[in-house]
Amino acid sequence: MPIFEYVCGECKHRFELLLQGSAQAACPKCKATRLEKQISSFGVGATGGWASPGSGGGGSCGSCGDPRGPGACSMN
Repeated sequence: MPIFEYVCGECKHRFELLLQGSAQAACPKCKATRLEKQISSFGVGATGGWASPGSGGGGSCGSCGDPRGPGACSMN
């Protein structure tokens, strides 16, 4: 199941959401469904392309997007 990042078109709240099947995404703050899907830093590798789970190869930090890689920031 993919995790998607969104920005609400109504209240500008930024959030992540795990969707199952054909479930409709909605903002947890204002319940609006006009959302803009964002590229998740979790799924982007060091070259800017999509990384498959377990592919290794460094890349940005999955928590904050720090370009030094996983564990480089104080969030990990």
